[in-house]
This record gives sequence, structure tokens and C-alpha cells, in this order.
Amino acid sequence: MSEIETLSLSQVGAYVGKAEALLGKVCSALKACCLGENGKVSANKLDEIQLAAFDLAYTSAELTAASQTLTYAQQIESDEGQEAANLEIEIAKVYAAEVLLQAASRFWIRGPEWSVDEAEIQQCFNQEVRDFCRFYQSGERLAALGQVFLDNDGHAGKTCLDSEKEMMRNSFRQFATDVVSPLAEDIHRKDLIIPDEILKPLVELGCFGLSIPMRYGGIQPDEGEDNLGMIVVTEELSRGSLAGAGSLITRPEIVARALLKGGTEEQKQHWLPKVAVADPLCAIAVTEPNYGSDVANMRVKAVQVEGGWRISGAKTWCTFAGKAKLLLALARTNSDLSLGHKGLSLFLVEKPSTDGHDFEYEQPEGGKITGRAIATIGYRGMHSYEVFFDDFFVPDANVVGGEEGLGRGFYTIMAGFEGGRIQTAARASGVMEAAFEKSLTYAKDRHVFSKPIAEYPLTRVKLAKMGVYLCVMRQFTYAVAKLMDEGKGQMEASLVKLIACKTAEWVTREAMQIHGGMGYAEETAVSRYYVDARVLSIFEGAEETLALKVIARSLLQTAN
Repeated sequence: MSEIETLSLSQVGAYVGKAEALLGKVCSALKACCLGENGKVSANKLDEIQLAAFDLAYTSAELTAASQTLTYAQQIESDEGQEAANLEIEIAKVYAAEVLLQAASRFWIRGPEWSVDEAEIQQCFNQEVRDFCRFYQSGERLAALGQVFLDNDGHAGKTCLDSEKEMMRNSFRQFATDVVSPLAEDIHRKDLIIPDEILKPLVELGCFGLSIPMRYGGIQPDEGEDNLGMIVVTEELSRGSLAGAGSLITRPEIVARALLKGGTEEQKQHWLPKVAVADPLCAIAVTEPNYGSDVANMRVKAVQVEGGWRISGAKTWCTFAGKAKLLLALARTNSDLSLGHKGLSLFLVEKPSTDGHDFEYEQPEGGKITGRAIATIGYRGMHSYEVFFDDFFVPDANVVGGEEGLGRGFYTIMAGFEGGRIQTAARASGVMEAAFEKSLTYAKDRHVFSKPIAEYPLTRVKLAKMGVYLCVMRQFTYAVAKLMDEGKGQMEASLVKLIACKTAEWVTREAMQIHGGMGYAEETAVSRYYVDARVLSIFEGAEETLALKVIARSLLQTAN
């Protein structure tokens, strides 16, 4: 065994730590040039260095993922011994080597913009680090790891879940295999709404009450959140179908979090037990045709009338809005646009349910709501709608938070979205696992030039990277979920969402490539995984907005 192979995980962690420290210096340097007169990071100045800031965010996400994976492998090594942890140790080292290579490249290219000189880069990524990266990114090493995944039927590292979470995982995995997967192709290819064969059993399994405390009829412990449980369930359902099951938890979770944060006690008592049993099913009406992540500038207005409010304007990308009977809608209750997000309030909008691609409902009071499903290349099954409010009446009782909730809608909906990013990372892991499983099977069965394509080194390299990414993103997501259960981890949730979604695109793309021509055929599941994965980097915070407005801004603001 070579000297490089005997490197401890702590030593590899030191390599990653040096890169993180150098990135900290970058944050301090960029902060100095982006400060406004109020001592805070200026959005306008940050926009002037968007590429430098974007690369900063991605490098931070990758280094954090590498560090977390090393911790994961160290824990298994400590608990079970080195031999039992061989696979996890290999995964951690292979990923760290790739990330360090990526980081070195970015530091070298962005050095002048990041105020880092050549000497600092050379010191951080010295010959010892380069030798480590070259060894663990060699074709021979990666192909050998790919063979391990083939021999072990795709086992990509221990989950390290406790018995309760492992039982949840197994239950929903079985449901995804037996119920969701057989329906997934028809849902996608025929653009169907999610059928009751999926919805009803999930209600019985408590799926819709995962984010609702027991005291309000859910299954979340009253004493704290259970993000990890939600993540495990989301991952397994997404493995069956992202659009057919994996995203069903998202909307009730947002509604539940928003009500728990800003709702009155009466609203919590009335709505949360209903949401927990999917009666009503929920949708979110926040994004507008001209305003997505720029929530503060939204224009849909709500005008106060006797007994309530009349809402007018257009919302878009309202997923599941047809089937849903309850829309959580954000509207401007103060016409003074200079107030920005302080003029927004949240409403619980009730409407009839429909399975159609279009709907229209006129109230006895004369208001109207209409919707039209947006044709999409993937993520079918839930349907995303354009929704038009025309003087639609909502009673005072349905203003989230009551009178005290007026002008508080932005803060309340942001609390609702807190779990969306981590949940989207879990959805990415589920789609990656499905693609990985199909690729392993196909690689063994498909013969090219008289032998299975799994016997070719390049195929094994692809499978190695897919397995590594699956393990890393899953464990990073689990780690962040645990942090969020402790009331922390908001920054980490943004980091894992950013990197996991982009990674899912690569994994599903390679799954299609392994399948060759059949990968491009709609009858093959991997084509669905690819078009479904593409949406992950767009919703719950587009990667550009997430990288620039959330991650980079936060990194600079907290830099010394």
C-alpha cells in the first residue's frame, strides 16, 4: 500500500481545511470592496462582481460537502473500525480530491478578483495535495471503485440512520417501489394528475403530517422538529417519482411552517389538523410573472372591503393549484410600493378542487379565480399553474395572523420556505439514486462489442462518480437536517440545495449516456429522471439567486 493510500482522513481534512481558510480570506477581501455606507454588504456592489461571487458560493458549498463527508467517514471508522469503513473512506477521499482540484482551478482563475496571490495558492495546493488529488482521481482508482459499486448492487455507503428513521426509510422505499414507480411513466408521458392510488395511502402513512406537531394532529413531536424524518421520506418518494410523489410533502410543509410561525392559535387549531390528512390539499401562490425570487416587489394586490379582502392579479408556477382546495397566497395589502416586503400579507384562499389542466370558479360574491396548467418538459403530475385572481373575496378570518399579520406576510412565508431548500436537496438525492440504480442494471445487461458495457473502464468511472455523488449529497442533506432539528443550519441548507441540485443534473445526464440511444427514448425511465432533475436548480430558489443573494451575501456579511 502506497504512502498516499495510508493518508488518514484527518490529514485529508487538513487539506480541505486549508482551502476553507484561504476562502475565508477571499470573503474578507470581497467584503471590504462591497460594503455600503451602513456597514452592510451592498447589493449593488455585490452585483458588480457576480461571477466572482458565484464561484465563491460554489466553492464554499463543495468544500463544506467534502468536509462533512470526511466527518461521516471518520465516524464510521471510529465506531466500526477501518476495515468496515473502507468504502466510506474511499468515497470521502475520492470526493475530497475532486473538490480540491476544482477549488485549485477556481483560485488560480479568480486569484486577481479574489485578491489571492500565486504564492498563497501554491502553498495551499502544494505538491503533497496535488499528489493526493492525482492518485484519487486517477482512472484506475475510479474504475476500481465503480467495480465495487457493481459488485455490491449499488450500495453507496451506510446511511447511519437510527432504527426509527431506517424503518421509515424502508416503509416509504417499499411504497415507492410497489405503488409509485409502476404509475410514474403514465403520469409523466400522459401528463396526468397524481392519482388517488398514490395520495390515499400516503395520507394513511402520515405523509402530510410530517411537519405538523402532534398537538395539531400531525406526527411531528411537539417538543421539536423532525427534519430528518421528512428528508428520509422525501428522498424515497422522489426515487419513485419526483413529480408523482416526491414533491407532495413540500406544499403542506410550507403551509404548516407558515401557520406555526405567523398564524393565530385559532387558525392553527382549524387548519393544521386538516392539512395533516390532506383535506384540503395545498398549493402556494407567491411567484408572479415578473417577480420570482424578488418577493419584495410583488404586485398582486388585496383591497380591504367589508368583512374581508378582494385579491386581484396574476400568480404563476403555483404547483398543484388545480387539485388543491387551499392556496397560501401572498398579496400586497399596502399600495405604497416603497414599503417593499413590509406591505405584503398572507392569505388562506379556499377554492374547489379539480383534476383538470384548467379551472375557473366564480364566487357568489362575484369574485373569480381561474387557472391554466403550464406545459413543461418534466416534473409532470402535480402541474404548475398560472392563476388569475379577479376581485376574489377572502374573509378576514383567512388573513394569516389576523390583523397583526398584516404587513408580516414576507416574514411568514419565508419561515414557510425554510424547509424547502433542504427538502429539495433530498428530492435530488432520490432522483440520483433512481438513475444510479437503473444505470448499474443496464451496464451489466447491455452488451457492446461482445461484452457488457460494465466491463469498460470508462463506464465504471462514470458509475464510480455517480455513487460517490449520491453518498455525499445524501449524507450532506442528512447532516443539515440534523442541524435544522437543533434550530441551526439555514446557511448549510442553502449550500446543500445549491450543490445537490446541480449534481443531480450531472448524474441523470450520465445515466442517459450509459443507456445510449435508449436513454433518449421516453419509454426509458432515465429520460424522465433527466428532465425532472432539470427543475431542481430552478425552484425553491434559482441557483443564481441562491448563490449570489443568499450564500455569497451571507459569507461576506459574516466575514471578519
